[in-house]
Amino acid sequence: MENTQPLNDKKILIVDDERDIIESLEELLEDAFTVDSASSFKEAVSCLKNNTYDAAILDIMGVRGYDLLEATHKLGIPTLMLTAHALSPDNLKTSIELGADAYIPKAKMVDICMYVEDVLTSRQNKKKNNFKWYVRLMPFFNKFFGEGWKDPEKEFWDEFDKKYIEP
Repeated sequence: MENTQPLNDKKILIVDDERDIIESLEELLEDAFTVDSASSFKEAVSCLKNNTYDAAILDIMGVRGYDLLEATHKLGIPTLMLTAHALSPDNLKTSIELGADAYIPKAKMVDICMYVEDVLTSRQNKKKNNFKWYVRLMPFFNKFFGEGWKDPEKEFWDEFDKKYIEP
């Protein structure tokens, strides 16, 4: 049975070193969630120590995003990685391997509410690995990364697709 607990009243932490990105995300999320933000690793750690979050959105570059992902993962906080400068097949794979719940290009952040809702719903229903975001972003990844982008890590992506994507 699926949990139908409402998604409102959820608290989200946004961490990015670019103030305009934080402001944009706050505007995109403010109608659906309560939002805290941090613009540095140190500030983010303080937020994590002093507050409880239902999800986190972390930039990879500039704020030590992977270190923060390790912290949110240990705390059981669903985490979406958001990136522009670290947008690569290697960082996508690393994010998945380190336990990120999603990897979202900043070019697609206009849909961030949908991705956060997908992650939260998945977690509410006790499904840690729901890769709707990946299926939705596959056309973008294929175009941006180019033909054959999975080839250097073919074994990983074949296993990933078999386990999470194929019915």
